[in-house]
Amino acid sequence: MNYKHTQTGSLIIVIFIIITLYFGWILTQTGFKTPIIAMMLFIDIILISFASLNVVIDSDYLRIKFGYGIYKRRFLLKKIISVKTVKNHWYYGWGIRFWFWPRMIIYNVSGYDAIEIKMENGKIYRIGTDEVKNLESAIMQAIK
Repeated sequence: MNYKHTQTGSLIIVIFIIITLYFGWILTQTGFKTPIIAMMLFIDIILISFASLNVVIDSDYLRIKFGYGIYKRRFLLKKIISVKTVKNHWYYGWGIRFWFWPRMIIYNVSGYDAIEIKMENGKIYRIGTDEVKNLESAIMQAIK
């Protein structure tokens, strides 16, 4: 079973545009100094790298990738013991989050819907998506 979907984080894109415009205003006020430009470019690169979340399932792995690939993660399908749809709380936030109770790692770019996978080693991961049912069924088929 092959599955591929990319979710775009609209809020992050809007924030990126606003911050980039703000940075442009700062540059006109400070005189285009190299250290300031470098810092602003670094912040913009980090922001835009979390503008989308790509989820791919192939024959062996469930893979996720933020944006253009600055952060990637893969999960061996045969090590996944369960999958279910969940709704994240608003305070879980977006991006990559480590949550202490319940102990889990969350990958999300927009919205509150997610898939929760439990691994053989007991670790829990949540992957945000706007295609919850499709992703859940694709993982279920892939781990059988």
